[in-house]
Amino acid sequence: MNGKKTIALIAHDNKKAELVEWAMFRKSELEKYDLCGTGTTSRRVSEATGLTVKGYLSGPLGGDQQIGAHLAEGKIDAVIFFCDPLTALPHDPDVRALLRIAVVYDVPIATNRATADCVLAAGISGFKDGAK
Repeated sequence: MNGKKTIALIAHDNKKAELVEWAMFRKSELEKYDLCGTGTTSRRVSEATGLTVKGYLSGPLGGDQQIGAHLAEGKIDAVIFFCDPLTALPHDPDVRALLRIAVVYDVPIATNRATADCVLAAGISGFKDGAK
């Protein structure tokens, strides 16, 4: 990517529409960042907003792990992850591992609209200086 900070966009199935709506509302702020995300989420956000979103695998097929690896490498500066706490997921261990990696590497991770707004409001200065 080109030196801009990078935000990963992830959403569980029941939260994808909410993340797409949020991304449409926050498009002008999101344009300042390189964006990536897991499978369907990255495609849906890109189609709805016209933003370029680098897609990785679907979460259950290893996308959460790909994002986690990039977090550990310092290639992702923040994660917007609209998760569904009310639905059991077969790939829950992968989700927990992603959350754990974000905590270990001190990367902001927003799990709902309110915290996603806070991450964007913090802007570049709010992200960890040593992330890139």
